[in-house]
Amino acid sequence: MDRSELADFLRRHRELLTPADVGLPPGVRRRTPGLRRDEVALLTGMSTDYYTRLEQARGPRPSTQVLAALARALRLSADERDHLFHLCGHQSPDRGVRDKHVGPGLLHVLDKLDDIPAAVITDLGEVLVQNRMHSLLAGDHSTRRGLDRFYSWRWFTDLSARTLFPESDWARMSRSHVADLRATAARRADDAEVTSFISELRRNSAEFEELWNDHEVAVRISDTKQFLHPKIGLIDTICETLLTPNAAQRLLVYLPRPGTDAAEKMALLRVIGTQLLSPTAQEAIRAPR
Repeated sequence: MDRSELADFLRRHRELLTPADVGLPPGVRRRTPGLRRDEVALLTGMSTDYYTRLEQARGPRPSTQVLAALARALRLSADERDHLFHLCGHQSPDRGVRDKHVGPGLLHVLDKLDDIPAAVITDLGEVLVQNRMHSLLAGDHSTRRGLDRFYSWRWFTDLSARTLFPESDWARMSRSHVADLRATAARRADDAEVTSFISELRRNSAEFEELWNDHEVAVRISDTKQFLHPKIGLIDTICETLLTPNAAQRLLVYLPRPGTDAAEKMALLRVIGTQLLSPTAQEAIRAPR
């Protein structure tokens, strides 16, 4: 691990960013350019002391999970992300379909969508990063670990995940989850990650096993969803899905459904979220872990 080069690399990329670049409020007047160390620490879910020691070339060797979080927080390109891993003596992640690095362009789009819920997920439904509105509407996924980060896993193994939606929609949404996974499994044939994920679902959910055997296939591009918010009630949305060129990642955008009161309810959701969350908590929502 090259601590001095790592420290210089982190500092220089931190100084290139402004709070607006990463979806943070401007805060007080700044005496130096770029983000503050505590802001980078907040975005990555680590302590300020830990990050400071990395910039001072005296910290421990970061794990690959910490480096992935730093790459997102600092808006690194894929080449810059790989360089960061190499400085710490780690092999750079696979750039194939299993690469979970969210590029700076996609993160910038997500930051601009501050008035509507949006999130970036993998083609297996793992939530990689979400904006504040998505956290307020669908819950904070940043603290989830392992399979609990995957939409389909929680849908079929934890019935509490369905309380966000009217029961009348459950059957349709179950079929939609499975049909989309069928398309992913065909596109990524013989991929160990996909095979393992599907096997775990089939083993742990009789409902999934039954639907999987129906062999329905449909890539989810656009859908309508009704959310049951505990304070606001029913919110009608249109979910639009934008795919990356290799279809490995998806940007989900939830728009108010025309002809309903969803726009007013989303505006109310923003107000309620501001009242419930401290400024620190609001910023921490988008911290990739």
